[in-house]
Amino acid sequence: MNGREAALKVLLECEEQDAWADVALDRVIRENAMDRREAALATQLTYSVLQNRTFLDWYIDTLARGELDSDVRNILRLGACQMLLLDRIPVSAAVNESVNLAKQTCKNPGASGLVNGILRNLDRQKDSLEPPEDPEIRYSHPKWLVDELRELRGDDDLESLLACHNSQAPTVAQINLCCASTRQVRQELEDEGVTVRPHPWLPDCLILEKTGPVDQLSSFQKGHFYIQDTAARLAVAAATPRPNMRVLDVCAAPGGKSFAAAVAMEDLGEIIACDLYPQRAEMIRSGTSRLGLNSIRSCVQDCLTHVQDWEGAFDLVLVDVPCSGLGVIRKKPDIRYKDPEKMEELPELQENLLRAAAEYVRPGGTLLYSTCTMRKKENEDVVENVLREFTNFALEPFFLPGPVGQTHGSVTLWPDIHGTDGFFIARLRRSL
Repeated sequence: MNGREAALKVLLECEEQDAWADVALDRVIRENAMDRREAALATQLTYSVLQNRTFLDWYIDTLARGELDSDVRNILRLGACQMLLLDRIPVSAAVNESVNLAKQTCKNPGASGLVNGILRNLDRQKDSLEPPEDPEIRYSHPKWLVDELRELRGDDDLESLLACHNSQAPTVAQINLCCASTRQVRQELEDEGVTVRPHPWLPDCLILEKTGPVDQLSSFQKGHFYIQDTAARLAVAAATPRPNMRVLDVCAAPGGKSFAAAVAMEDLGEIIACDLYPQRAEMIRSGTSRLGLNSIRSCVQDCLTHVQDWEGAFDLVLVDVPCSGLGVIRKKPDIRYKDPEKMEELPELQENLLRAAAEYVRPGGTLLYSTCTMRKKENEDVVENVLREFTNFALEPFFLPGPVGQTHGSVTLWPDIHGTDGFFIARLRRSL
């Protein structure tokens, strides 16, 4: 299976089966043992189409007559994406490969001719067609999301954020300082053909390009680094874990924050990393084993069920709750096409998880709340509601490196401002 065929298969699964693109893409690449080049093409095409789907449909619908079958429309999206958004693929190749894809996959015998005609018309007319002015179309964000982001950032900053959402998120590696140095890992990665540059303001953090499947790199297999966005690493930094602490990570899978805490603690102390589902707890165990971290113990636990033995027993409790995920749209562009009504149920769950976690913090200990979204109702509102009930907790100022600097106890990170995932971090200190 080549890259274009794989991208089409994933796009159809997303549309027809409500699959998540990252999961489907990973499976298709592995099942077909795709080489690095074709896997990279499949990834680029899949994400480019999902990030710009409404924009591409605007051009397609301008030239098409009548309804289009799902397979034909997605082949046209792939072709139009290569012609309008990617500059390294010749137009002739984009058209010819799209026609071949239609011949191979479409049941309708006229599909290949339709694809050929529309894409050739697009090539002739693309410079004369006026691009859409509506930001919902230009940046392929549904109206509900544009309205929500406009309320958070205002009209002046809206376009910057929308454009950033359609960019490629960096692959960020955090060094496992318990077994390797940053210099050593950088050399190992470069020897394997990976392009590496240090993060501009976060130490022991590398930005990777041209990795291929990361888990096939020998330095990854040896446990010398783990993949974690800068924002998640900053959340752990805000909590200031130290050696010999007792730490609880209540929604830990896939384990990145527990790993970061263990490295900061020099693998001294105890970290209990729990998740509701056995298979996700196994992900934590697998990562812990690969990294050789002995301080982490993974377990299956519903964090809404009170554990008497944990009451007031931890120096630090990390609460990275399930959320709308709007801060990771660059990595999961299909989030924008999911049902927004389901997001309205989240704040109640988030408050309940934060309340439950607060019971486990010892007097004088720290409670760290975080999400990968920028919505106030999932962030500041949740913290404020819980603080009204738990009067023995209060926001505590903290400092983070780079463009974040000093905070008053909470901060929202923005992709277009901080160069991280969209993220919210709040640090609470228990007094009694």
